[in-house]
Amino acid sequence: MEVVYERCCGLDIHKRTVVACLLTPGEGGQPRREVRSFSTLTRGLWDLSDWLSSEGCTHMAMESTGSFWKPIYNLLEDTFTLLLVQIWLRGW
Repeated sequence: MEVVYERCCGLDIHKRTVVACLLTPGEGGQPRREVRSFSTLTRGLWDLSDWLSSEGCTHMAMESTGSFWKPIYNLLEDTFTLLLVQIWLRGW
């Protein structure tokens, strides 16, 4: 599989928490995965931004379900390239 973004993150957004899965280059060309949870309050989102910046993350994807993504998008849009996606699962 071809690497498109070397340092990227997927966000799973809930009402009170956001779970971030960061992928970065690891040993032997394998991706290193780290998962952390943050509060959706402003301080928690700044902590998320600081962590991702310190790891060199450039791109993030977040699902557009509901409206919980909006304040997170607004806070992070000046620092990262954000991808707002809709995930469709067949057979559910």
